[in-house]
Amino acid sequence: MERTIISFDYAIKDILRDKANFDILSGFLTELIEKPVTVQEVLESEGNPATIDGKVNRLDLKAKIDDGELAVFEIQFFDQIDYLGKILFNVSKAVVEQVSAGELYDVKKVYSVNITYFNMGAINEYVFVANIFEFKGIHFDEFIPFSQNLDPLSNVPKDIHPEYFLIFPRVFEKEDQNDKSDKKVEKIRTTKSKFDEWVYVLKHSAVKSEFTAAGIQAAGEKLNILKMTPQQRAEYEADKQTKMTQKSQLYTAELKGRIEGRAEGRAEGEEFGLLKEKKDTVIRGRNNGLSIETIAKLTDLSNEQILQILELARLDNVPFIQKQ
Repeated sequence: MERTIISFDYAIKDILRDKANFDILSGFLTELIEKPVTVQEVLESEGNPATIDGKVNRLDLKAKIDDGELAVFEIQFFDQIDYLGKILFNVSKAVVEQVSAGELYDVKKVYSVNITYFNMGAINEYVFVANIFEFKGIHFDEFIPFSQNLDPLSNVPKDIHPEYFLIFPRVFEKEDQNDKSDKKVEKIRTTKSKFDEWVYVLKHSAVKSEFTAAGIQAAGEKLNILKMTPQQRAEYEADKQTKMTQKSQLYTAELKGRIEGRAEGRAEGEEFGLLKEKKDTVIRGRNNGLSIETIAKLTDLSNEQILQILELARLDNVPFIQKQ
C-alpha cells in the first residue's frame, strides 16, 4: 500500500516548520547522517526566508539540532550556474551567524542538505557527500583533526567543519537501456538503505506501508494529501501549477535561444561561404590572367580588397600567377 503525500519542497515551507512535525525532519536527518538526530527548533535569518522566494527556485530551512549543530536545507529545481557558490555562501553564513562580536569562536558543525532536481553530471549515484575531517602534513605523514572543544572538562574533540550533501532524487531508481538492440530495461537502483526510502519519497511524493526509516511513516500520516482541507488542497495545486509554468517558461526561453543560435550560425556560415567563394574567384581569375579591374567587377570587391586577398594568399603559399 502506498500513500500519496504533499511534496517535500511544499511541506518544508510551512508544515515542517511546525514543532509538532519536527519528528519528520529528525527522521530524515537521522537516516542521512546515520546517527540519532533531534530537531530542536527552526531558525530564521535574512538568508533563510520562511516562504518560497519570487523565483520559485529554492526553498530554505535552517534547523538547530543536537548540541547546537545546524542543518541547512535547500531545494533547487532549476539549473543555476552559481549553484555551488550559493551552497558555500549559505553554509558560511550559517557558520558566521553563530559567533557574536567579542566572544569565542564556538562554532558548531553545519550540515548542508541540498536536494537537487536538475542534473549536475550524476549518472548512477544519487547521494554525494563532501567534508574535511583533518589537515594532512605535506612533508610528513601527520594529521591534525579539524575539530575543537571549548569545554575544559572534556577531552572529546568535536568535528566543526561543515558537511555537504547533494541529493538527486531523479537519478534514484533510474532505468538504464544497457543494450539498445535489446528491449530489456534493467532497474539499476533499488532501496538499499533506510535513507533510500526517503529518496523514494523525494522522488515520488509517496510513502509505502513497508517503509521503516525514521520519521517516514510520520510523514505519510501528517503529509497525507487526503487529509488536507479544500483550501489547503487548492493552495497546494496552485503551487504545483506555478512550478509547472516556471519550468515551461524556462524551457521555452532555452528553446528560443537554441533556435536563434542556429539561425545566427546559419547566417554566419552563409556569409563565410560567400566570402570564401569570392576569394577563390579572385585567385582563379588572377591565375587566368584577369586584371584587378575585371575581377572587381566579377566579385563586387574593391581593388584594395582584391590586392589584400592576393597578398594573404601569397603569405599562405597559395599558388597563383602574379600578372602585371
